[in-house]
Amino acid sequence: MNLYLVGGAVRDKLLGYPFTEKDWVVVGATPEEMIEQGFRQVGSDFPVFLHPKTKEEHALARTERKSGPGYKGFQCFSDTSVTLEEDLSRRDLTINAIAEDNEGNLIDPYGGQRDIANKILRHVSDAFVEDPLRVLRVARFAARYQHLGFTIAPETLALMTAITSSGELQHLTPERVWVETNKGLGERSPRTYIEVLRQCGALKVLLPEVDQLFGVAQRADYHPEIDTGIHVLMALDQTAALDDDSAARFAVLVHDLGKGITPKDVLPKHSGHEERGVELVNALCDRLKAPNRHRELAVAVTRYHLLCHKAPQLGPVTILKLLKGIGAMRQPEKLAQFIRCCEADARGRLGFENTSYDSGVWLQQAFLAIQSIDNREFIQQGLTGGKLGDAIDRRRQDVIAGLKEKKLIEKKLGEKQPREDQP
Repeated sequence: MNLYLVGGAVRDKLLGYPFTEKDWVVVGATPEEMIEQGFRQVGSDFPVFLHPKTKEEHALARTERKSGPGYKGFQCFSDTSVTLEEDLSRRDLTINAIAEDNEGNLIDPYGGQRDIANKILRHVSDAFVEDPLRVLRVARFAARYQHLGFTIAPETLALMTAITSSGELQHLTPERVWVETNKGLGERSPRTYIEVLRQCGALKVLLPEVDQLFGVAQRADYHPEIDTGIHVLMALDQTAALDDDSAARFAVLVHDLGKGITPKDVLPKHSGHEERGVELVNALCDRLKAPNRHRELAVAVTRYHLLCHKAPQLGPVTILKLLKGIGAMRQPEKLAQFIRCCEADARGRLGFENTSYDSGVWLQQAFLAIQSIDNREFIQQGLTGGKLGDAIDRRRQDVIAGLKEKKLIEKKLGEKQPREDQP
């Protein structure tokens, strides 16, 4: 029995990149021998075991043969005769096909160290095309290591395009597409995940609502970058700097879906794209079986992002409607994330990347002001039910109106102050 550290732990150790999980391959062992040593077998597709103490995964060396469509269409063969090199050959990328023995020696039969040095994501063999999930995995690795300068080998991108053209992507389950997309959006460069999928044609298959945004014009006075798809990529760049939660990144990705179905005869205007977008967001979440937390934030940002941008100009009734609509009155933490998404949208425009988002600051101030209201005053008056709610809302509106008046006075006083260059 020989034990080897494989996959991500070896790759990221060579890159100097942080990692937490360790995967192991066991060569020359049987399932019975593993169980005798205290390992617990998990999974039914192939022999994987959990270490009795560390709980790290130990898989018996195996080979695979394509037997049907999709990423599950494989027959696995595991035997004491399967070599380490044979096991590594079934992996997706050369940088993931490096092993390390218990003395720290590297076994690298497919040039993974060379590709790490050259910052290349390259497939191990032509068997790459047998698993459609690899299209999403490569896009995710590209998003993870983009800041290090990694690019996809042209021949690998060609195979990804071939997988897309073959129709194999349609055999991926919605749950699997969601898992990989959620991970991809959570990487250092979420825009790269989307760009790679688009390069190989997979975006049109898996996320057609997003793909159709590219080439859709917007008003140049609001969006100097003009192209809606480019704006979404720029907004993803901004949210990557503002929020590491994939729910926020998903919300920013889909916030302008309504622009993709704007009638061509009214372009580049997009009046009403918010509500048009909500329907598309819900349909997309239904199809991918997205978690409710992601759906709720995505719908809120899609429906209300323009109101957030105009918050200081809105009336008290509309401000209160906005805060209730995003769920901030019941869950205050939702407001901060909603504002970060809207800030990413506002700054995700050509020339606006470093501008301050004063509208978000104002909305947060308005929310804090109404949070200070003591509802016991109305309860002591004997108000209940709808009358109690109406009374509280009227007070909230008065507080917001007072805040707006205070801000207006402060602005006027500031304008009257002499500048430093004035006598």
